[in-house]
Amino acid sequence: MMTAVQTKEPQKIHPHKFTLWVAMGSIVMMFAALTSAYIVKKNQSSWLQFDLPRIFWYSTFTIIMSSITIHLAIKAFKAREMGRYRALITITAALGVLFIAMQWLGFQDLESRNIALVGAKSNSAASFLFVITGLHMVHVLGGVIALLVIFIKAYSAKIKNYSSLPIELVGTYWHFVDILWIYLFIFYNWIG
Repeated sequence: MMTAVQTKEPQKIHPHKFTLWVAMGSIVMMFAALTSAYIVKKNQSSWLQFDLPRIFWYSTFTIIMSSITIHLAIKAFKAREMGRYRALITITAALGVLFIAMQWLGFQDLESRNIALVGAKSNSAASFLFVITGLHMVHVLGGVIALLVIFIKAYSAKIKNYSSLPIELVGTYWHFVDILWIYLFIFYNWIG
């Protein structure tokens, strides 16, 4: 008696998802290199010790909340609750902008405490903080732009496309920048 053997075809990752994962891997390597350089440089005698701006705690809470809203937006999209989806991606984008604004206010707080971030009077500690955090802000801004593109499509699409791929890609990236900031925040406060 012969039995039929069913072979399961391997699931292939979508090319856009693969590209996103490769890009995120590259970003991880860049931030790993920068935080490693921060640790090496910190051992120099000219390193300036200072407390992070308090607003960085609030911005951390803000970006965590934005991760929750993007997660809920993806769920709403998959359930075809388009009104809720639109509201949640709008909130996520607004929280992203708020995060960037809070980071900028944190930089201004440092400057007001005479901790120069760049220029002749700057210290490498403040410059590292500015460069690393500034690069993260740029990546968050990229996520906000992606959210705005998806938002515009959600409101203007004449032909309704219910492919969840775009929102899943943006959601994956958004969670990534959230986790990246949490890493940086922990690094600044307790590791570096």
